Amino acid sequence: LLAAFCSSSAQAANLQLEDFFKGKTYAYGSFSTITGLSRSFRVDLNGKVSGKVLTLREDFQYDDGERDTKTWIFTRTGPNTYSGTREDVVGETIVRLSGNTARFTYRVDLNPGGNPNIVRFHDKLVLKDDGTLRNTALVTKFALPVARVRVNFAPTLEGAKAIKP
Repeated sequence: LLAAFCSSSAQAANLQLEDFFKGKTYAYGSFSTITGLSRSFRVDLNGKVSGKVLTLREDFQYDDGERDTKTWIFTRTGPNTYSGTREDVVGETIVRLSGNTARFTYRVDLNPGGNPNIVRFHDKLVLKDDGTLRNTALVTKFALPVARVRVNFAPTLEGAKAIKP
């Protein structure tokens, strides 16, 4: 019995992006810069899985009323890796899984269509025992920290509200 409990517990701790994000997911987050600027938001996500590809639409609603939509396309490239692209990401990212944790870095142009303003996000997603996913990201420019992002994901809106950062 103990072996069965430990085995199922270990299974639950392994993060797979397509398992967590398939269907509807909800999140609340905050973005804060080293200058003190802070911005909060809610994200409604919809994930569709087709073969090795997870298409993840993120609909953002910021506290100031602004809305934005981004779409990640993650392709499984191995048992513990994905490649990922998004419309504002420069190039692609490689996501590496280890147990309940995913790590990836990517460059984003904050001023598309104008003078480039490229920053790098260093994301760490951790699947918690309660079934929620916590994302912390350090944002750097020229290797110097400029901002932090926290986003907490849950399968229900009520669950996301309960862990709002």
